[in-house]
Amino acid sequence: MKGHNAEHDGATGQEPAEPAAATAPAAATAARKTDYAGAVYGSLLAASVVAGAGTLGSFPRLELVLLLLGTGVVFWAAHVYARLVGERLVHESLSGQEIRRVCVDEWPIVKVAVPPAVAVAVSPVLGLGPDGGAWLALGVAVAEQVGWASVAVVRAGASRRLVVVAGAVNLLLGLIIVALKAGLQH
Repeated sequence: MKGHNAEHDGATGQEPAEPAAATAPAAATAARKTDYAGAVYGSLLAASVVAGAGTLGSFPRLELVLLLLGTGVVFWAAHVYARLVGERLVHESLSGQEIRRVCVDEWPIVKVAVPPAVAVAVSPVLGLGPDGGAWLALGVAVAEQVGWASVAVVRAGASRRLVVVAGAVNLLLGLIIVALKAGLQH
């Protein structure tokens, strides 16, 4: 998912470099722009895990929590590996610094699995059974997906209209997963 923006350098995860003379004073204070693709992708992944797990029957809460977190970690590792292999083809060798950077860049895939997992874990406190906990986790994952997509376009300086479109598209994707869950359970 990296590198889809023409102004984004997918190899480094940072914006393209300006000429050294133009950026020297600003370099010390310039903050690295955040890539939200992993958060949006991870939220969609978490929603899919919840929906898919629910179609196979009622999962005990601990199993669903572990499935959410474990899937996030596995997909994170797969993304790290894919990026490192891709960069290895471009560069002669990878440094430990590059490996750490890629691990950190892809970490949002795991981070966004935590809120739906927490929703499942606390669902008994809210009086929800296993199915209710799964629906709560699905709602949290879809809300995260819409939220992260909206934050990404706002931070990119997009117009209000584009923010609404991005939110709507991501809501539609989430609702498709909700519809699949609802349809496959009956």
